[in-house]
Amino acid sequence: MAQMGRPRTFDRDAAITQAMHLFWEHGYDSTSLSQLKANMGSGISAPSFYAAFGSKEALFKEVMTRYLNSHGRVTESLFDTHLPPREAIERTLRSSAKMQCEPGHPRGCLVALGLMSASSAQAVAISAPLAEARARNRAGFMACVERAIREGELAAQTDPRALATVFESFLLGLTTLARDGVAHAVLDAAITQVMSTWDAARA
Repeated sequence: MAQMGRPRTFDRDAAITQAMHLFWEHGYDSTSLSQLKANMGSGISAPSFYAAFGSKEALFKEVMTRYLNSHGRVTESLFDTHLPPREAIERTLRSSAKMQCEPGHPRGCLVALGLMSASSAQAVAISAPLAEARARNRAGFMACVERAIREGELAAQTDPRALATVFESFLLGLTTLARDGVAHAVLDAAITQVMSTWDAARA
């Protein structure tokens, strides 16, 4: 009769969160297997790690899914067509700035940091969902601006791509500032300033 395998001695859900924080802080390439094994749970053995997650690459995919379904949802306002376009963009920026500065996890945004900190071809390939998330946000900003032009809130001659890029660039820039320790109050005040770009383009 075959012996049953040893029961898992760590909380898999908590381990994924711990791995997410490591990748968030250090990036994919710079996070080693030894770091992961030492910091997930109370430390797990190589056999336990591979039995639970398969590989570093497979673990990172789970981490990305966890992030996009939790912290990464701060941009969902962009896709809420019940919100006025200006409010949708402002709410996204303020929610993201707050999330990036809150305690309990590394500062900044994994969507902005994950692929940019990956150098190997393999890392770039498995980080594709993060690039897709950025592309989705880009389309969301564009859709808000185009909707505002259609509805007469913004002047007809507004360049939608240029204005959408202003807000997307600001969103991505928040990550560097948050990672450098700039206070949330400063970032929040800057959002008020950047929204004046929208107001200058009003019809």
